[in-house]
Amino acid sequence: MKLLILGGTRFLGRFLVEAAKSKNHSVTLFNRGNNPDIFPEIEQLYGDRDGDLDSLKNREWDAVIDTSGFIPRTVAKSCRVLNHVKHYTYISSQSVYEDPSEPGLNENASLQYLPAKRIEEVTRGTAGPVYEHYGPLKTASEQAAESELPGKVLTIRAGLIVGPHDYTDRLPYWVARVDQGGEVLAPGNPDRQVQLIDARDLAEWIIRLIEGRVVGVFNAVGPDYRLTMGRLLETCKKASGSNASFSWAQEAFLMENKVEPWGEMPLWIPEEYPLPGQKKPWNGFLAVDNRKALQYGLKFRPIEATIADVLEWERNRKRNADRNAGMKKEKEMKLLELWNETVI
Repeated sequence: MKLLILGGTRFLGRFLVEAAKSKNHSVTLFNRGNNPDIFPEIEQLYGDRDGDLDSLKNREWDAVIDTSGFIPRTVAKSCRVLNHVKHYTYISSQSVYEDPSEPGLNENASLQYLPAKRIEEVTRGTAGPVYEHYGPLKTASEQAAESELPGKVLTIRAGLIVGPHDYTDRLPYWVARVDQGGEVLAPGNPDRQVQLIDARDLAEWIIRLIEGRVVGVFNAVGPDYRLTMGRLLETCKKASGSNASFSWAQEAFLMENKVEPWGEMPLWIPEEYPLPGQKKPWNGFLAVDNRKALQYGLKFRPIEATIADVLEWERNRKRNADRNAGMKKEKEMKLLELWNETVI
């Protein structure tokens, strides 16, 4: 097939390229040219999703994978220019769900919405930061793709995507921190469920679905068993061979000390406390139903393999580089001291 990937040079996109190439598909990338050296052997077109799409005009592809769209009008524009394609994959998010308080949300659960006027205000920059409305914008983008290309759209509602080159730094934070050893501040209940999916597993599965012309909506999360935060951190420890020990601080302590869930303390969403602006705890956000994806052949490599690869990648990164998630060491040490005094 001839595939066009919108995006394709940062994280999931690079593994989509590799998965497609491994199946001998022809790949073209369209992006703003921020990382032009990553795939010098394949065609790369440059432009802006919200403006210049000229390089996509008068071209033919069999299928498109949209890894980068979350503003509905830009998704609609791309679909109109590419309306000749037989298949369009839109990478969406678990953030579309209206009520992530209950575990087991499936693809038919209610979604977040914003009125069309409000969407326009948000995306034109007149109603606060765009990312504050990420969930409903993803919902509207899903709808824009289906409206422009009815019956051709595969919507992938991805969970936490992990693996080497993970610029979000959520799993890399834990892998690197455990590798450093010593006493590690860990969040809440070690038996709390977490979900994640290796970008390489996701990419390989998406290419198979495209080959089969599969359409519809899928929760793309893993693994295919109940993974806990405790098991995840113990796997990090085993992979690194460090002497790390885990101090599981209660959520009340973390909240009182203004520890930011998800960003400052990656993979932690409080079980007992709602996030700011929410009415109920998000106990379903990392516990959605992935049975439909499993029925369509989604497979997972062992979590041990993912963590080992992230560890190898992490050890080759610059130690003093700025990270997008995780707690500063000084704050962690201070909180550990306070927590140990509380326990005593």
